[in-house]
Amino acid sequence: MHVSLIEYRLSGVDREEWARVCVEQLAPVFAAVPGLVSKIWLTTPDGQLGGVYVWEDEESYRAFLAGDLGAALAAHPHIAGLTMRDWRVDEAPTAITTGRLQPA
Repeated sequence: MHVSLIEYRLSGVDREEWARVCVEQLAPVFAAVPGLVSKIWLTTPDGQLGGVYVWEDEESYRAFLAGDLGAALAAHPHIAGLTMRDWRVDEAPTAITTGRLQPA
């Protein structure tokens, strides 16, 4: 398992419109990404947005970054201040504390 954490702010679009775009356009595209086990959409009251992506493996994550969707995310006109960090999952203790990271 591999996890990536993305954080960003909006630029040139209000939160309500962005929420609509996420539900109607972006979420279905992300749901079909090969190797993506789960994507959790994040928001804070002060306008910070982000996502937690759980990948089958690091190779799936790297393929996403190298593909069209990863490039589009980095160049999206309504996404500002994008940061992305990736993490290897420490599988042994994770298996003890929760099974939610496991593919369905």
